[in-house]
Amino acid sequence: MLMRLFATLYLDEDVSALVATLLRARGVEVITVREKDRLGEPDEDQLAFAAALGHCILTHNRLDFEELHDQYIASGKKHWGIVIASRRNPYEIARRVAILLDTLTADEIEGQLLYI
Repeated sequence: MLMRLFATLYLDEDVSALVATLLRARGVEVITVREKDRLGEPDEDQLAFAAALGHCILTHNRLDFEELHDQYIASGKKHWGIVIASRRNPYEIARRVAILLDTLTADEIEGQLLYI
């Protein structure tokens, strides 16, 4: 089994598109809800889509995604990580995400609920 070093991100619709631009400039593979034409889809569908892609999801929506994480754990389902970002300016969010991705491998993020 190959070790996944670098996490890839799926940005929820509530995360500024500027965060995607800033992270791409740092070499991070990022896709957004808007780019995949999934605006308005329920959070559970967004997480399932990210999981199917093998991407970690970045969101500001703490309550819903904490609940979804608990549901995944309870049912034995797999996701590639949920990163919940406090609402800050996009530059600060991108900086914090970059630090996280420099610190943890994709395998270490898999199945985790993380806060930045």
